Amino acid sequence: MAADSDPETEVFEITDFTTASEWERFVSRVEEVLNDWKLIGSSAGRASPEKGEYTSGTWEEKSQEINFADFKFSITHHYLKQESDKSDLKEELEEDAFPLAMQDLLCMNNDFPPRAHCLVRWYGMREFLVISPGANCEAITSESKCNLLLSSVSISLANSGCQVPMFVQIQQKWRRLYAGECQGPGVRTDFEMVHLRKVPSQYNHLSGLLDIFKAKIGCPLTPLPPVTIAIRFTYVLQDWQQYSWPQQPPDFDALLGGEVGGVEFGKLPFGACEDPISELHLATTWPHLTEGIVVDNDVYSDLDPLQAPHWSVRVRKAENPQCLLGDFLNEFFKLCCRKESTEEILGRGLTEEEGKENTDLSAALSKLTEPAAAPMSKLSVSSMVHSARKHIRRHRRVDESPLSNDVLNSILLYLFPDAAVERSSTGASDASDGRAAPPPSTGGRSEPDKDSDYNLFNQLKSAPSDSLTYRLALCVCLVNFYHGGVRALAHLWQEFVLEMRFRWENNHLVYGLASGAPDLRCCLLHQKLQMLNCCIERKRARDESRKASDGGKERDRPLPGGGENGRRSRREGAAGATAATAAGSGAAREASPGKSWDSWSDSEDEFFECLSDQEEAAAAKEGEAEKGGAGRAKPPDGRLHPHGTMTLLNPSTEPMYIPVTQEPAPMTEDLLEEQSEVLAKLGTTAEGAHLRARMQSACLLSDMESFKAANPGCSLEDFVRWYSPRDYVEEEVVDEAGAPVLRGELSARMKIPGNMWAEAWDTARSVPARRQKRLFDDTKEAEKVLHYLSVQKPADLTRHLLPCILHAAVLKLKEEESLEDIPSVKKAVQQATSHASKQLRHPNPDHKKLEEVISQLVAVETVIARARSLKAKFGIGKAEAGEDSEDLEKFVISLLEEPEVAVLGAGRGPAGSIIHKLFVSSQRLTDFTSDEAALLAPMDDDLVRPGGGADDRKPMGGGLNVPDFPPPAGREILLRTCVPRPAPYSKALPQRLFCVLLREDFRLAGALSSDTSFF
Repeated sequence: MAADSDPETEVFEITDFTTASEWERFVSRVEEVLNDWKLIGSSAGRASPEKGEYTSGTWEEKSQEINFADFKFSITHHYLKQESDKSDLKEELEEDAFPLAMQDLLCMNNDFPPRAHCLVRWYGMREFLVISPGANCEAITSESKCNLLLSSVSISLANSGCQVPMFVQIQQKWRRLYAGECQGPGVRTDFEMVHLRKVPSQYNHLSGLLDIFKAKIGCPLTPLPPVTIAIRFTYVLQDWQQYSWPQQPPDFDALLGGEVGGVEFGKLPFGACEDPISELHLATTWPHLTEGIVVDNDVYSDLDPLQAPHWSVRVRKAENPQCLLGDFLNEFFKLCCRKESTEEILGRGLTEEEGKENTDLSAALSKLTEPAAAPMSKLSVSSMVHSARKHIRRHRRVDESPLSNDVLNSILLYLFPDAAVERSSTGASDASDGRAAPPPSTGGRSEPDKDSDYNLFNQLKSAPSDSLTYRLALCVCLVNFYHGGVRALAHLWQEFVLEMRFRWENNHLVYGLASGAPDLRCCLLHQKLQMLNCCIERKRARDESRKASDGGKERDRPLPGGGENGRRSRREGAAGATAATAAGSGAAREASPGKSWDSWSDSEDEFFECLSDQEEAAAAKEGEAEKGGAGRAKPPDGRLHPHGTMTLLNPSTEPMYIPVTQEPAPMTEDLLEEQSEVLAKLGTTAEGAHLRARMQSACLLSDMESFKAANPGCSLEDFVRWYSPRDYVEEEVVDEAGAPVLRGELSARMKIPGNMWAEAWDTARSVPARRQKRLFDDTKEAEKVLHYLSVQKPADLTRHLLPCILHAAVLKLKEEESLEDIPSVKKAVQQATSHASKQLRHPNPDHKKLEEVISQLVAVETVIARARSLKAKFGIGKAEAGEDSEDLEKFVISLLEEPEVAVLGAGRGPAGSIIHKLFVSSQRLTDFTSDEAALLAPMDDDLVRPGGGADDRKPMGGGLNVPDFPPPAGREILLRTCVPRPAPYSKALPQRLFCVLLREDFRLAGALSSDTSFF
C-alpha cells in the first residue's frame, strides 16, 4: 500500500506549465476583441480627411469590458465615420504602405480641431483604441503595471496584425495621460507623454521646444531636414464692463414697476439678469511655418497676434444664467405641488379668534333671555355685532392683506376694463344695462398672426390670447412672483370669485369671453367662465321679458337667422332617440338667436316649479272645454313663423308653423364626462337602454310640446315632417279619379312597437316653450360654477392656468425670436410646443415631463439672451446698415451654433477690428485704477471702426504703453518632420510633437516612429 501511495503523491506535486496564465488570457482576450471588430489587416488606402472634417464629421465609438484577473478594463474603439470612396478601394495598395495613423501624423488639414477627443487633437488620428481601467477600479500608477499593459498591447498588435494604434490610460484620469503603440509592416510608432504642473523656463518658447524635439528624434543626418511648425495662441477676454448685457431697465414711472425687465401686467418679462456670455476666446493661428522663418525665444518673439493669418473665436457661455421668463415659469409651476386651500392660506392665525366671534354672535339671543347683572343695553344684538366688528378691524390692522389696495385695484381694472368704463360713463346705456365691453384689440396683428395664435391655443388647450382666462393667468403669475407669493395669489383668487358672484347677481356679463356655449377646445376654467356667462345671458333675457310682460309690451319679432337654413337644419336631425335629441339640439342652436324672448312670461323664474300645478289645472280645464265645447280648438301659442308652404295633414288647409323652442343646455367637458359615466352605468339591459333613451329625449319632448302648442290638432306625422323629414316617406299613387297624388307614411323604424318618438308624442302636452320647465336651469348651473370656483385651491388654479402660461411663454419667445431671426430657436420653439401639446391634452399630465417642457422654453430664452448680448458687444443695431453689419450678424449667429467660428480677414476684417477694440478696452481698464479707467473710458469712441485699415488700428495702446492683448492664456505648438530613424539608412518616417503650455499645465505629446527592418 505504501508503494502504491508514493506515485500518487509524486503526481500531485507536478506543476503543469502548459496552463495559460492570467496575462496570457488577457492578451488573448484583446486579440479576440480586435477580431470581433474586424480591425485585422492593413488600414492604409483611405483618402486623407478633408479640411474641418474632424469637427463637422460624425465620431462613433463602441466599448467592451475585458478582465485582467480580477481587475476590470474597458476597451473602446473611436473612429471617424467616413463614406468609402470606390475609386480609392480600386487602387492597389503598396506592400510597404504606412499605416493610416502614421499618414495622419503629417496631415495638416485638421490641426487644432475645436471639438474632438484629446488624442485626436494631440496626434491628429481618425481611428484609435483605448484601454482604460473600469469605472470603479483604481488608476494604473505603478511603472511595472504600465509596462505590463504596454507589453500586452504590443503582443496583441503583433499577433493580430492590427494597424490601428492602441493606447493605455495611466495615472489618474484627470491627468489624461496615455501611452500607446502603432505597428505596421516594418515600422512602429511609440506614443509618449510628459505632463507637468509648471512650464520649465527653458521650454517656455519655441526655440526650447525645437531643441527637445530634435534631441528626442536623435536623427544622425546633418543637416537635419526642416521642421514644419503650426502655432496657436489663445487669448481670453473676461472683462465686459464697457459692454454690459442689454437688458431693458425698469419703468420707474409705472405704478407697479421697479423690477428688472420692465414688468407690467399683461406682459411676461424676458431676458437674462446677468451676462449670459462669460468669456470670449480668441485663437490666433500660424498654420504653416518652417524653422528659421519665425523667432520666438526668451528675449524676443515675432508672434504678434495682429499679424496672425488666421483668427477664430469661440464664446464660453455662462452655465444656467438667471432668466426672468424662466424664473416666472418655474415659480409658477412650483405652486402645482402645494396642498393648502385658500382658507388655510388666508385664514392662518385667525381660527381661534373667528371661533370666539362666531360663538359671541350665535349666543347673542340666548344672552338676551338669560338673567344677568349687566344692563340690557350691553347685551343687545347691535352691541354684539359692534364688538365683533371692532375685533375684526383690530385683527386686520395686525395682519394686513397680502395685496395692497393699489395693486389689487390695478389688477382688477386690467382684468375687467369694462368696470372702469361703467364708472367713467355714468348714465351711459352700456353701463346701465351691464353689457360687456368689446373684446380687447389684438394690437393690429395681421391675419396670419391671428391664425397662428388660434392654432396655438387650440394645440395647447389653453384660451385665446384676448380672453379673461389668459389675462388672469398672466396676473396670477406676476402676483406670485412679485407681490407676495401664494398668499397674494389666494387673495387675488378670492377677489376674482367675489367679482364673478357680483356679476351674476347684478346681470353684468363677464368681460373678455366669447358668447355662446363653452368652447371644449379651451381649458376647463375657461369653459366654466363661459358657462357662467351663458347663465347671465339667460337670466338677463328672462328679466327683460318679465319687464316687457309687466309693461304690456308683448310682441313677436321675426327671426333674422331663420329662413330656409334654419328649417333645413331643424328638419335634418338624425332619427332614433339619441340621434333625434342631437338633431333637436342642433336645430335649437340654429333657431335660438332669433327667438322671441319677449313672449316668455313672468312665470319662468327661479321658482317656476311653484306655478306648475296651476299650469296643469289650467291645461286640464282647457282640455275639458275643448272636449265639450262643440269642436272649439285650443288657440295656438308660441308660433315663430310659417314653415314655408307646408300644411298640416289633418286638416290639410291649416298651415304648419315652426314653434319657438328652448335652447339645449350648454355643457362643459367635465359635465359631459359625468353624463357619459351616468349613462354608461345604466348597463346594456333593455330596461337600462329604455331609461337611457328617456334621459336623452328631454329636448325632444320639449320640442314636441312646443310644436303641439303652435299647431293645434297636429299629429306625429306632422312633427316628423318638420323635425326629421327623412323619416316621412312619400310616394306618388293614383287616386280613385285616376289623378296622381302624393301619399306619405312614417318610416319603418318609426312604426316599431315601443318607439321612443311615439311614446314621447303620447306623453307630450300642448305647452309653449315659455311655460315649460327649463331645460337649462341657469340659476342652478351658475351656483354650481361659483361653488366650483370658490373651492379651487391655489394648486388647482395653477394647474388650470398652466396651459395659458405656457401659451403666453411661447408667444413671448416667438415675439422675441422674430427680432433676432435665429434658425435654431425657431426649431426649438416648435419642438417645445409639440411636446407641451402632448402633455397638456392628457387628463393627468406628468409633472416631470412638464418640467422638461419648461426647461426647453428656458433654454430658448437663454439662447436669445446670448444672441442679444453678443450683438450688443459687436455693435450690431447701432452701426449703420451695410455689408459689414450683415456679415457681423451672420458671425454672431454662428458663434451661438458652432463650437468655433473663423474670423474673415483675421485682425483686419470687420469682426476682427471689433474684437481688437474689445481687448484694448479691457486692457486699459485692468491696467489702471478705477478712477483712471473712468477717465480713459471715453477714449473708446476714438478706437477703430469696422473696416478701418491697419494704420488706424496700430496706435491703440501705444501712446499709453499698454499692450493691446493680454498674455496668451494658452499656447499650442505643433512640430512635424519626416526623418530616417534610428539609422541613417532607415526609412524616412513621420515624427510629431504636440506641446501645450498653460499657466499651470505643461504637456508634451510625442509620436516617434522607427524602422524595425533596417535599424
